[in-house]
Amino acid sequence: MFFENVDFSALELPAPALNLREEVRAFLKTEVAAGSFTPRLGHAEFDAEFTRKIAFRGWIGMTWPKRYGGQERSYLERFVVTEEMLAAAAPCAAHWVGDRQTGPSLLRYGSEQLKQKYLPAIARGECYFALGMSEPNSGSDLASVRTRAERVPGGWRVTGQKVWTSWAHKAHAFFVLCRTAPDTGNRHEGLSQLIVELDAPGVTVRPIRFMNGSHHFNEVFLDNVFVPDDRVVGEIGQGWKQVTSELALERSGPERYMTTFPLLVELIRRLGQSPDVRAQEMVGRLTARLWALRRMSLAIALALDPGPDSDDGAARPTVDLATEAALVKDMGTFYEREIIDAARQLAAVEPTPDATDTFERYLAETIVCAPVSTIRGGTTQVLRTLIARRLLGRM
Repeated sequence: MFFENVDFSALELPAPALNLREEVRAFLKTEVAAGSFTPRLGHAEFDAEFTRKIAFRGWIGMTWPKRYGGQERSYLERFVVTEEMLAAAAPCAAHWVGDRQTGPSLLRYGSEQLKQKYLPAIARGECYFALGMSEPNSGSDLASVRTRAERVPGGWRVTGQKVWTSWAHKAHAFFVLCRTAPDTGNRHEGLSQLIVELDAPGVTVRPIRFMNGSHHFNEVFLDNVFVPDDRVVGEIGQGWKQVTSELALERSGPERYMTTFPLLVELIRRLGQSPDVRAQEMVGRLTARLWALRRMSLAIALALDPGPDSDDGAARPTVDLATEAALVKDMGTFYEREIIDAARQLAAVEPTPDATDTFERYLAETIVCAPVSTIRGGTTQVLRTLIARRLLGRM
């Protein structure tokens, strides 16, 4: 039913990936010991200096062609880097979207001019992207977007609003999904993707704050913003096809089930060498589910890998894996919440944001950010609708 044409042999990682894991792990251990960053949970922190260090080591855009600043390494090697960053709660937000989603989309659909303009800068850790998909009153129903672009000499005038736009207040640009043609009754028609510079006239970014006052989510208002023709991604009117092909990249990675992983590690440490039966059962179930989710995610990574003979280094077409990716994301959302629940049940501590005890601080951080997982990458209801359609279609 699911993963019918997916190879699970990626569980046995090749030697280059295993060697790379040790290299990344040693780097992160050194960085933490030097105090260059403080591990924080809930969502990756934005740290431009850390991103530059990662870029210097070739760990951004690492699957891309060398002519665009990449390293032409495998998706499994990129997977290993992502895992280690998440396990160490490293501050990767500056490059996360560009590396995972924007870059591969430009490789597949972007003009040569766009590739040359943005990809090397992303790989150098100098250009940061956000995503302009979600809108108010739309949830994860991307086909209902109301942001519009009207044709004008030399380009387009964009008017509308985006919401839940992570790190838009620090990013340089974002992909905007918008309507470029009148509604014909088929909501999937007439959609296009444009690159909007976030410092352009007419762009306003307003924060959506967490209850502790911090923020990475934003509302972005677009008031008659001019976008030149050379910032169109792919073809006008093909936005739906393009954006859905990106969803396997956004929803299938380890960031969909490892955001609270460091809390699980600290919980196991706190339980000590002789946990009671209840603790053993809960931790055992969480560990088994982690392994299953990792296997699913690795299988998708292997399926996405274009291989050494690819002309452009773009991921293989991802539409056929959209449902598998939705399944990983949906299961991962609840798995991350279950780690928080287990920590609260098994350890009688007061979660404190400024605690010196790592477990107490991690617990506080994950509680504050827990709702994020049900929003980013698609709401639970929409994801389950996608999965149900696949199931019903095969019955």
